Amino acid sequence: MDFFTPLASPRARRRIWLFLVAGLALPAFLSAAPKKNPTSKFYVADVDGDAEIDTGDRVDDLNKKSVYNAEGTVIETKPKAANAMVFSNGTGIFFDEDTRLEVKRFEQEPFVPNRTDMDTEPSISQTAAYIPRGTVGLCASKLVAGSKMTYRTPLGSVNIRSGKVVIQSNNGTTTVSMLAGESTVTSGNVDMGGHTLQDGQQAVIKSGINGAPPKITIQPIPNDQRSQLEGKVTMACTAKKTVYFAAVAGKSTTSTTTVDVATSGPGPITAFDGDSANSNSSNTTPTSNTTQTIVAVPVVPSNLPVQFTVSAANLINSTSSTTTP
Repeated sequence: MDFFTPLASPRARRRIWLFLVAGLALPAFLSAAPKKNPTSKFYVADVDGDAEIDTGDRVDDLNKKSVYNAEGTVIETKPKAANAMVFSNGTGIFFDEDTRLEVKRFEQEPFVPNRTDMDTEPSISQTAAYIPRGTVGLCASKLVAGSKMTYRTPLGSVNIRSGKVVIQSNNGTTTVSMLAGESTVTSGNVDMGGHTLQDGQQAVIKSGINGAPPKITIQPIPNDQRSQLEGKVTMACTAKKTVYFAAVAGKSTTSTTTVDVATSGPGPITAFDGDSANSNSSNTTPTSNTTQTIVAVPVVPSNLPVQFTVSAANLINSTSSTTTP
């Protein structure tokens, strides 16, 4: 009997065929496996007055120089209060008084290593937030291809592509002021195409009468509003310069944690290291059980205060000139 005779049976050929198909499909399956994205964060740059954060587990006072997991949180400023924070995609946000922001979604793909351009976001991100009331000023980084940033209000939404924008949601009116950059504003649920806003333009959305869809008006930003609006985005941009975000290898986590700089425990990892605070992340080697952990790094001013010194010669001359003969 020939050695290859058994392979002629239908059962043997079927087994060989299954092995071949499995071998070809395995690389495609591995490449299609979902990526382990890092947990997105935000850093509180400043707090003036009373503000709260609801992490889903509890409600805490918002503290300056704290780091929080972003997705699913609700930030609320009280009357006569304001705060500013920076999301880990590099977007600075200023919160005016009596403002509520709900972070419905904020996801980021793994960071690009050794970044050199801090004005461009570190990775593709997806942002979806809701502003039921109040005013926010945004100073966005340059979004990379594939990123999307959408802020909704009860009357419409704005898809921000770049630049500086102020979103106001008060008294049955939504106002979107585009100070720099470009965005698309939609009103209600039937305005599918949207309206493009460019530098110096403003969209005003008002509730419809007797159940009619909201009405949107596109106009230049009024001169009497420009200075106040620019002040809000300036504070957002100032906050943006206080910190930058990087990523280190660390254990994957889905918990919502608060990291307070003032109360961080001892160890080689600073409070800005967030979820990696319990491991020596600088020496961690990425494995199948680890993922990137986003860390916030405070920015040190490049121009430090000048330290004035007095030379010994001046001291001697000064002493000799006041010495009594």
